[in-house]
Amino acid sequence: MTESGPAATAADSAAASTSTLETTALQRVHLPRIAIQFCTQCRWMLRAAYFAQELLSTFGTDLGEVALIPVTGGIFTITLWHAVQPESSAAGHESSVSTQETLLWDRKRDGGFPEVKVLKSRVRNVIAPNRDLGHTDRALKKDEQQDAEKQTELQEENRMKKKEKDCEDCL
Repeated sequence: MTESGPAATAADSAAASTSTLETTALQRVHLPRIAIQFCTQCRWMLRAAYFAQELLSTFGTDLGEVALIPVTGGIFTITLWHAVQPESSAAGHESSVSTQETLLWDRKRDGGFPEVKVLKSRVRNVIAPNRDLGHTDRALKKDEQQDAEKQTELQEENRMKKKEKDCEDCL
C-alpha cells in the first residue's frame, strides 16, 4: 500500500527541497574558501575556531569564506580552494575558471598542529603571494635564520668530531 496525503507530499517535497538545497549550496561557494576539518571526539573545536578567527582577522575580505567542519577519527586538516584561470586561453574568448584544492595542513602528515604564523604564510603564498604579513613574516625569517645557524653549528660539530676521530686513529 502506498502512502498518500500530507505525509507523502511532505516527504516528496523534503526530497525535492534537499536536492534544490544541494544545488543552491554549490552555487553559493565564495572563493577562496578555507575548510577546517576537526575531530569532535578529540575536542578540537576551539582550536579550529581559533585558527579560523586568526585567518579572518589577517585576510579579511580576501577570503571568500572559512568553514568549520566537524568530523571524527582524529582528523585535523586545513584545506584551501581557490580559483585558477588557465594560462592558455584564446584571445577574445572568455576564459573559464577552475577550482584548485590545496591541502595546507594535515595533523598526521605535518606532525601536530600548525603555528599560526606558518598557517598564515601558507594561505598567503596561495592567495596573495606578494602580500606582506608584517610581524608574521619577520618572525618566520627569524625562525629560518635560527634554523640555518643551528644547521651550520651541527655541521661544524660533526666536522670537528670527524677530525678528532681522524687524529685519534693517527696516535
